[in-house]
Amino acid sequence: MINLKSKTSNFSFPKALLLTLVALLLGMGGCAAPSDTQKNKLAEDLKTAEKSNSTLTLNKVILEQANEKGELFWKVKSKDAVYSKDNKIVNVQKPVGKLFQDGKEIYDIQAETGEVFQEGNQIFLKGKIVATDLKNGVVLKGNELEWRPKQDVLVVRNNLTGDNKQMNASAKEARVFTRARRMELFGSVVADIKDPVLQLRTEHLIWFLDQQKVSSDKPSQLDRYKDQKVTDRGFADQTDVDLKTKIATLTKNAQLMPSDPPLQIDSSLMSWNFPAQSVVSPGPVKVFHRVEKVTMTGDTGRGDLDKKIFYMTGNVLGIGQKRQSQLNSDRVIWYLANQTFDAEGNVVYRQLDPVFNLTGPKASGQLKDQTVIVKGDGGGGQVVTEFVPDEKNATLGK
Repeated sequence: MINLKSKTSNFSFPKALLLTLVALLLGMGGCAAPSDTQKNKLAEDLKTAEKSNSTLTLNKVILEQANEKGELFWKVKSKDAVYSKDNKIVNVQKPVGKLFQDGKEIYDIQAETGEVFQEGNQIFLKGKIVATDLKNGVVLKGNELEWRPKQDVLVVRNNLTGDNKQMNASAKEARVFTRARRMELFGSVVADIKDPVLQLRTEHLIWFLDQQKVSSDKPSQLDRYKDQKVTDRGFADQTDVDLKTKIATLTKNAQLMPSDPPLQIDSSLMSWNFPAQSVVSPGPVKVFHRVEKVTMTGDTGRGDLDKKIFYMTGNVLGIGQKRQSQLNSDRVIWYLANQTFDAEGNVVYRQLDPVFNLTGPKASGQLKDQTVIVKGDGGGGQVVTEFVPDEKNATLGK
């Protein structure tokens, strides 16, 4: 049941509209209170409109919709309203009001026009939509708004933008599930995170409003900016960003490409900590230096991008492409600034020119220019050097 209120009177219709006027009534002017004759005339007009197939035009009305418990779904003021019995719709102009869930105000809304459906408990607004979340200040703008309270969903679409103190976003459509405090954005989603300055691009983004997190289950690109320039770029099939801790988790086909140092980091899972300027991969990870053409892989990896140091652990394999050198070890610390490394545990070093192999407990040096020293551990660990005379048949890994 839709309710339209007035300062003057109430009129009731079985299973239909309860209509009441707020201010000036159709055909009545001035500031004087309406007379009993005018009230009776209005009642007759409303009954006539209800019984006939005609429409009824009203000025300055308030529309309300409530559930069986009397809890409001919405309350909307309108400059003009036209009720059509055939369509069971009230068309409104310049609507301004509030949306309710479980009897509590949840959104302020305004628009150019709207349709309020007598059946179906639905309100549809169009043109210059502004919907403001009263709890966390998210402001949604677009050209269409649909509120379906029984389904617990608010839909805003057509040139959609959303903004609050942590993030700006644009998409083709937003669906807000008010009880779950979750907003889902669909289609060409661009989310600009304010601190740190990030831009997330994807086709589907879930914004957990109370937890202050965003998540995408679609392939995504995450760019970090400094001085309006992209400094680091990440890719993944699934991306989660915690807006409070400022940590992004990249999952499935995850790749991170920082510009300084110029790396390409690949893994199935990595955590990117923006304040600490660090990246952690608890699983297999591959790190490629895009300038020096040196690659390190390991069972796990941890990088300090600010200090330009990477720590690799478990079955570490390092390859220098320029000079065809190879390093195997249990653990490696890679100093990216000068391209040196410290390796420890079951070290094996191989190179092609000149061809020889070194094994020992420890090693240090540079893969890019084949300057490597393999050391003993002082506890009996020996260094073994193997020269391969036939260079034409020598290959790495043999």
